[in-house]
Formats: sequence, C-alpha cells, structure tokens
Amino acid sequence: MTKAARKDKNLQNVVDKLETTAVNSHQRQQIQQDTNDRRHQDALNHDEE
Repeated sequence: MTKAARKDKNLQNVVDKLETTAVNSHQRQQIQQDTNDRRHQDALNHDEE
C-alpha cells in the first residue's frame, strides 16, 4: 500500500466528529468539553519549559 493510498488518521477523526450530531444541548456540551480537554492535554504534552 502506498502512502497516498492510506487514509489520514487525523482527517478521518475530524470527519467522524463532524458526522456526530448532538441530540440535545447537554450532549453537545459534553462533546465540546471532550474536545477542549483533548486540546488542553495536547498543549500540556507539548509545553516546552
């Protein structure tokens, strides 16, 4: 399998998240909080001090 034939994992995750529809405001808030938590953890993992 060539490199071009493989799916981009990050792009596939974005597509999957965009296809997810929140049923109500609470579920939407939970999805958004999960996204925020992942961004925060990523920032901590890449923090240079």
